[in-house]
Amino acid sequence: MLKFYLRRDKKMIKLGIIGTNWITQQFIDAIKESKRYQLTSVYSRHLDTAKSFADHNGATETFDDLKTFFNEGDFDTLYIASPNSLHFDQAKQAIDHEKNVIVEKPAFMNVDQMDQIQALLKEHPTVSYFEAARNIHTPNFRAISEKLADLKLVQGAEFTYSKYSSRYDKVLAGEEPNVFSLKFAGGALQDLGVYTVYDAVTLFGLPTAATYYPQLVSTGVDGKGTAILSYPNYNVTLNFSKISNSYMTSEIYGLKDVIELDDAGEIQRVNYIDAKGQRSPIGEQTDQNPMLPEALDFARVISDPDNAKNKQDYDRWLKLSVGVNRVLFDLRKSAHIKFEGE
Repeated sequence: MLKFYLRRDKKMIKLGIIGTNWITQQFIDAIKESKRYQLTSVYSRHLDTAKSFADHNGATETFDDLKTFFNEGDFDTLYIASPNSLHFDQAKQAIDHEKNVIVEKPAFMNVDQMDQIQALLKEHPTVSYFEAARNIHTPNFRAISEKLADLKLVQGAEFTYSKYSSRYDKVLAGEEPNVFSLKFAGGALQDLGVYTVYDAVTLFGLPTAATYYPQLVSTGVDGKGTAILSYPNYNVTLNFSKISNSYMTSEIYGLKDVIELDDAGEIQRVNYIDAKGQRSPIGEQTDQNPMLPEALDFARVISDPDNAKNKQDYDRWLKLSVGVNRVLFDLRKSAHIKFEGE
C-alpha cells in the first residue's frame, strides 16, 4: 500500500523541529522509515534538551534562540510540536523565512489566526503548509471513505476517542500542565476532539451547526465532552476525553448496515457490518508507525508541488485544515471556552 506514496525523486527534505516531546519522537521515527527526510536542526528553549534530542536522532545542529534558528538553521521544512498557543507565531516566522510548515494539530487557536496564515501563504506561494492530522492520511481512512460512498443511505455517525492522560494526575495534584491550561490552548477538544472533528469534516463536509457540551476541570479547560455536529439529514456525535478511558467503537450508520472503527483517532481496525450483522474487515490491520502515511504524503507534495495529483491533494488538505479550525472555534464558542489572549 505504501508504495503509492513513494517517488523516484529521492531528494532528501531537510527538517527542522520545534518541540522535543514524545509526539516529535514518533514523527522523527516515521521520517526515518520514510527515507524522505533528514533531520538537521533542533530547537528547544533549553540547549541541553535540544542537544540530547539531536544526539539521539542524528541532527547536526541545535539552537535555543528562535531568531538564530530561523536565520541560520540548515532546513527547508519545519515541524512544529510546541504547545498549541505557540503554533501561530512560530508558523508565521517559518513562512516569512520561506520554510515549509508541518504543524501538529490543532494548528491554530481560532479563525483569526487561521485567516492570517492563509493570507501569509498567498504572499509566499512557494511555501507549503500542512496540519498533521495523521488519521485522515491512513490507508484505513481511505477504506472508510470508499465504503461510505457505497452506502445506499447515510444516517449519521458517532466518533469516540478517549484516552486518560497521565498529566491529569498532575491536575489532580493541584498543578497546571500545558495540555490542561487555558494559557496554552489546552483541553480535550483541542488535543483529542480534533481527530473526531477531522473524521466528520473529511467524510461529511462542514456542519450547519456545531454545539459542544464540555466537562470542565479545575484548571478551566474541558477534560472531556460531547459535541453535536448538525447536517441537513442527520447529526454526528463526537465523544472524547483526556480524563477517562473509553473502549467504545465508533460507527457510521447506513440504513441497516454500519461501518465500525476501533476508535476515531488511531483507526487501526475497520469493519463493515452488513444488514444481517455479519462483520467483514476492510482496510488493513497494521502495526506501522501511525505518522508514516502523513509523512510520506507531505514529502510527496513538498518534492513535487506542481504535480496535478499532488496539487489537488494539497488544496484539499488545506481546505480541510481551514474547515476544521472553524468547527473547533465554533464548538468552543458554543461552550463559552476562551483561551488566554483571545
